Amino acid sequence: MGIITELAILVLAAFVGFEVISKVPNTLHTPLMSGTNAIHGIVILGGLLLMHESSGLLEHVLLVVAVMFGTINVIGGFLVTDRMLGMFKRKPDPVESAGADSIGSASSSAGDTESKGADPVESAPAAADSGAESGHAGSEGEAK
Repeated sequence: MGIITELAILVLAAFVGFEVISKVPNTLHTPLMSGTNAIHGIVILGGLLLMHESSGLLEHVLLVVAVMFGTINVIGGFLVTDRMLGMFKRKPDPVESAGADSIGSASSSAGDTESKGADPVESAPAAADSGAESGHAGSEGEAK
């Protein structure tokens, strides 16, 4: 095969690959990519087989780098697959009561006022007036 034929095959393969990958929905993209990363084990096997036949220092270094990157890719592919499968597992139902939620929300709203830097002295009159008016006491307390 000539160089022109090989370049044409490379360009066509890149175009077809782009078109196929762009049609994959987002929910399937990560599991499919992790599966194809696991296929990278072929690179590891090929690198290990070629290490026996390599003769120069540069060849050994490139093969070690290829085996190292292939191993990282395979391990990463399996970790991503495991994480994706973990997302589909059913989570256990919480056993908390409804009363605990209302107490937690009331204490967190009181804590939010203090965390925002409100002065306790200024907010005390506003809290005292809140029973007399319909929620506008906080704006009057700030206007003073």
